[in-house]
Amino acid sequence: MTSASSNNAGEKFLLPAGLGDGLPPEAGFEAAIVERLVGTFARWGYERVKPPLIEFEDSLLAGPGEAMAAHTFRLMDPISQRMMGLRADMTPQVGRIAASRLQKMPRPLRLSYAGQVLRVKGEQMRPERQLGQVGVELIGTEAAAADAEVVLLAVEALTSLGVRDLAVDLNVPRLAPSILGAGHSADLIAALDRKDTSKVTELAGAQAPMLLGLLRAVGPVETALPVLESLDLPPPGAEVRANLAAIIALIRKSAPGLTLTIDPTDHRGFEYHSGIAFTLLGRGVRGEFGRGGRYVNHAGEAATGFSLYLDTLLATLPVPAGAKRVFIPLGGDSAAALRLRNEGWVTVQGLDAADTRAEAARLKCSHYLEGGQARALKD
Repeated sequence: MTSASSNNAGEKFLLPAGLGDGLPPEAGFEAAIVERLVGTFARWGYERVKPPLIEFEDSLLAGPGEAMAAHTFRLMDPISQRMMGLRADMTPQVGRIAASRLQKMPRPLRLSYAGQVLRVKGEQMRPERQLGQVGVELIGTEAAAADAEVVLLAVEALTSLGVRDLAVDLNVPRLAPSILGAGHSADLIAALDRKDTSKVTELAGAQAPMLLGLLRAVGPVETALPVLESLDLPPPGAEVRANLAAIIALIRKSAPGLTLTIDPTDHRGFEYHSGIAFTLLGRGVRGEFGRGGRYVNHAGEAATGFSLYLDTLLATLPVPAGAKRVFIPLGGDSAAALRLRNEGWVTVQGLDAADTRAEAARLKCSHYLEGGQARALKD
């Protein structure tokens, strides 16, 4: 029977919904993933920045951050008496840094970041409210080559971690609004998001055939792009389509075997994006590895980038076997212990005069130090 005191202890340490502790070995694996991703970004010329966890609401929710307002926790700063927001996404913060602290740096500006974000509530496919984000932003250029670069970088970063069967879904959230013009119906955009052909037909009127054509242009690039190119789009839509085709050509040149799909009608999750966006998916993987795309930062600069989600990576990649652990008895050879650490061993120092072999087994060590050498417990 569970005692009342143990029940009270459980309630005392209960965490809010959508929040959890990172425990060994997953917490260490997550840290290793972050360092490997940031290292890949650095080799592509992206320099790391570190935005604050919390900042004043009027700057945090400016520019692209406005789209995150409903997801942002707010609190009063007891010092300044101004409202602050706890970041729900790091992309707007990097945009602010580029537009302020780094405004005099030459463009294009390549920045990377890694950190935790907190959201008011989770999503159906991602119920967690605290998420680890790692990503990059390429700021100060409208070139199609920039969009292709961030897609290719995301793919290289994920495949270097061991992600297989990766697919990139290219989204064009501004295409339908560019066709519909100002004052378009939010209900019609939502129907396009749901691929609800009957509702689109009901709401679109004379533009229904063109919008239904967009819905047919969903799928692998090889079949979907010709359908999209066959549509008689108005000039704004034709310009967006030409940009998409140019980006696809650049990606295909560098990664001919990459699985590429198109969805020219999906708008969900891309509310602040101003051009081509993309989602990184894996076969049989629940949730997305990340999202990215083009937007405009706080200073009106063109920018593009992506964020990778650590929870999906942790759920997908196997935790590697840990380094070999060797128990060092109290008073053991410190020089030998240092040598073993330099060779890649994990050393666990004994703190009392316990039986060496028994203590090594209790502390989950495969070896113990004896005579300056690591001896296997099974010997």
